[in-house]
Amino acid sequence: MSGFKLGILRLGRAAGKTKYALLDERDISLVEHFHFEAKVEVDRDGNGAKIYAFAYDISRGRAFGQYLHELLWEKHCGGIAPGHKVVHRNGVTVDNRLENLQLAPAPHSSSRIDEPFTKNREQSLYWVAIQQLPIDPLEDHLPERVKTKFYNANGEIVEEEDDSACYYECHYAPCTNMERELREFSICGRCQQARYCGTFCQQRDWPVHKRVCREKRRLIFTERPPDR
Repeated sequence: MSGFKLGILRLGRAAGKTKYALLDERDISLVEHFHFEAKVEVDRDGNGAKIYAFAYDISRGRAFGQYLHELLWEKHCGGIAPGHKVVHRNGVTVDNRLENLQLAPAPHSSSRIDEPFTKNREQSLYWVAIQQLPIDPLEDHLPERVKTKFYNANGEIVEEEDDSACYYECHYAPCTNMERELREFSICGRCQQARYCGTFCQQRDWPVHKRVCREKRRLIFTERPPDR
């Protein structure tokens, strides 16, 4: 990637991990006027969920926000034609470089879920870029204070302790595979928090995850003697 420049936005945490988004170097200046965050969109037909980059004007607030890929398309290519939507060519819904966006006929379903990730994911620009990032400092130094957003099948935010109805994305930073069914991914046997789409990602993530992985505390219940 020598001589190649692009922007990497930290979107915050969602679906069990810190998320990042890619955009072209010429669009980095958007950070002066917009705030960015990760937004999970759940497929109403039961096909899991996807994470998108959401942007809103700092001066106007979240109510006037829109998806980053739509914002960039309108900025560089004009409006979105009726009956069409902006999709990600490689299936990585946070890779918002203009060359990765295209206009496609909107499906009959109201779902915005992009096509699944392509096979050669390790050669994708997103994979290579995110793999080179240092560990999230919040996870490295203040793991107990990190607030994670979890979403249920209705797309509603639920409390972190109530994760029985939440979709997770694979914890390995460059991987964008996300559960299609609740509790589909395997879970770290030690901390009982990080989830992985397979052993490959879990093994690749261990050098980083072991720095914050702590054995989950188990509640100890004691019997109280009856009142006399």
